[in-house]
Amino acid sequence: MIRERRAGILIHITSLPSDFGVGDIKSGFEFVDFLERSGQTLWQILPIHQTSSKFGNSPYHPLSTFAGNYILISPEKLLELGLIKREDLEEIKVRSEKTDYKNAYFNKRKILKKAFEKFRWNDEIEKFFSENTWLKKYCAFSVIRERSGKEWYEWDEETRWSGKDEKIAEKVRNEMRDEFDFFVFEQFIFFSQWIELKKYANSKGIFIIGDLPIYVSYESCDVWENTHIFKIDRDGKPKYVSGVPPDFFSITGQLWGTPVYDWNELEREEFSWWIKRLNFSFQLYDYVRIDHFRGFIAYWEVPYGEKTAEKGRWVKAPAEKFFRTVFRKIANANIIAEDLGFITEDVKYIRELFKIPGMKVLQFGFYGDDQEHLPHNADKNSVIYTGTHDNPPSKAWFRTLDENAKKRFELYTGKKVSEEDIHFEMIRLAYSSPSNFAIIPMQDILGLGEEARMNTPAKPSGNWEWKMNTLPREEISEKIRELSKIFGR
Repeated sequence: MIRERRAGILIHITSLPSDFGVGDIKSGFEFVDFLERSGQTLWQILPIHQTSSKFGNSPYHPLSTFAGNYILISPEKLLELGLIKREDLEEIKVRSEKTDYKNAYFNKRKILKKAFEKFRWNDEIEKFFSENTWLKKYCAFSVIRERSGKEWYEWDEETRWSGKDEKIAEKVRNEMRDEFDFFVFEQFIFFSQWIELKKYANSKGIFIIGDLPIYVSYESCDVWENTHIFKIDRDGKPKYVSGVPPDFFSITGQLWGTPVYDWNELEREEFSWWIKRLNFSFQLYDYVRIDHFRGFIAYWEVPYGEKTAEKGRWVKAPAEKFFRTVFRKIANANIIAEDLGFITEDVKYIRELFKIPGMKVLQFGFYGDDQEHLPHNADKNSVIYTGTHDNPPSKAWFRTLDENAKKRFELYTGKKVSEEDIHFEMIRLAYSSPSNFAIIPMQDILGLGEEARMNTPAKPSGNWEWKMNTLPREEISEKIRELSKIFGR
């Protein structure tokens, strides 16, 4: 439950200004300073786990739900540690208007290899290795994947099913020590930098909201290591995959393609994998937004091989027992539910039973009369947004509205609004709402249009590429700081 009125900004780390093609953890320190100057106390990000160009660089298709994304590591902080030279840094600088993933994957790996050569194994990294029990399997997985150039389900029979074997990490480390230890080093550096950033943000009174996708990628280390908690057949193929049924937004539904959980098996194990995952997340963030929250109550499973989500079915999950276990075992489980889309009464019951705040999105509020996403329909225990990373910036959204929707907006605000000032009016609506948390995408803070959209669902490429070249001007800081004061945030 959230009790204090706060305001914040939604922007992923990759979108922050940087000289290295992609925003990184050093950029995060500078952004925290901007938030403090602007009177903001919340920073919402997207998942920070290992992405891949093979899967469109999507943060929602990670190769591990534990491992950090090495392209977010700051080379400048490696320089501070004396692990690289100034000329190494200059060599990998990249000028780019958009996020340059291609160069980031190559250059960050190259610079980390150089740093690894100078690094001396010590008690600190040994402690990190022993305390993070997920790390051994992840490093073994990464070595095998890079050596073979194949996904785990394409490996030979023995290796494909070795994820459950506790000895696999020891075997890989003995046979390929340098490669294995490099991945340990990479994760050690990432989390050392990340925890330093989180502590810095918290010292400024700023809380980080992380993002946790409910499902994990089929190609991930998580599935390789835990096939028994997913509906996977003896050949390593999913029996069913995830998605949502046909609705207002898509006549064939959405087919996400990730394996679905075997909730009976999870329940038999007292949800231990989920408890481990959530516990880890609350070490990284102050709040966790869980994507597709309704999937904990009932989920849409589609037989593997279907081309659309139309032939799926709803399957119940043991939601009440699951969340009782979560809140009993995790003291600081500050969860935010992504409860958008078609939400049934049983989903509302679970959210209200455990006092889990839900989401309101202003852009959804003007397509009909008295919509639930309008500010006056929000309760205090909720988070209100102008839009999310899946929505167009408000300027672009306003351009798509028909005359009826624009008329509703004008009647609601009591004024005629143009495309040029729509973003500011949306921010005012969000700040003035009863919702205790108000989160504004950076694109709306800056008043940008379609060119700055972060993600278009179902678009096969070109997502996740928007990047700022500089931090906003001081006048923008003053404007949102003043607005935060007016509405008690």
